Amino acid sequence: MALDLTKSRFLTRLLLILGAPLALAACVTNQTPPPSAGVFDSRYAAIDTEPHPVNAVDLSEVDPKYRRQVVSYPTKHAPGTIVVDITDRHLYLVQKNGKAIRYGVGVGKQGYSFSGSATIKRKQEWPHWTPTPNMIKREPKRYGPYAGGLPGGETNPLGPRALYLYQGNRDTLFRIHGTTEPWSIGKQISSGCIRLLNQDIIDLYSRVPLGTRVVVKR
Repeated sequence: MALDLTKSRFLTRLLLILGAPLALAACVTNQTPPPSAGVFDSRYAAIDTEPHPVNAVDLSEVDPKYRRQVVSYPTKHAPGTIVVDITDRHLYLVQKNGKAIRYGVGVGKQGYSFSGSATIKRKQEWPHWTPTPNMIKREPKRYGPYAGGLPGGETNPLGPRALYLYQGNRDTLFRIHGTTEPWSIGKQISSGCIRLLNQDIIDLYSRVPLGTRVVVKR
């Protein structure tokens, strides 16, 4: 009888010892979910206050250096000027005291990128998009179906905002806008316009008035 009791106590202690790691693992799992396959940042969370959905950005598709941030940026350009560096794939909104808000951008393929100075003479929320005649000519199968234009919405390639660049009264046909392809930020692959993550173009749009000077350099 005593031997049976001893065996029982031994088995109970053994089960407790063996079961402890499983119990601890269950607590850890319940309290700390396994990490997502993606990388997320509150600045790039989904936005549900817009007329159309703005999805969260999975930043695993975007190099960290292209996330929005305030940086040191000594420059001759006045505060409020937008400077786009095609080579570095960054857009700078010049601030006071040698600072700038820096955004990552995707830019046009070699030979298609705008360079020089321009002025923002038009701003549009959820803009209508129409491919240019040259785009349709180059890729008729891709752009031909949209020759009549595409209304604003979550599938519109301009995203939730667009800033239109003019030289004098002439529309350059180049835009600063959002994107449906966040993985393209930091790359030189578009048809010439300057694209930002959707949350970034919404932020930039809110900061710049009509008449803002834009300098695009290589």
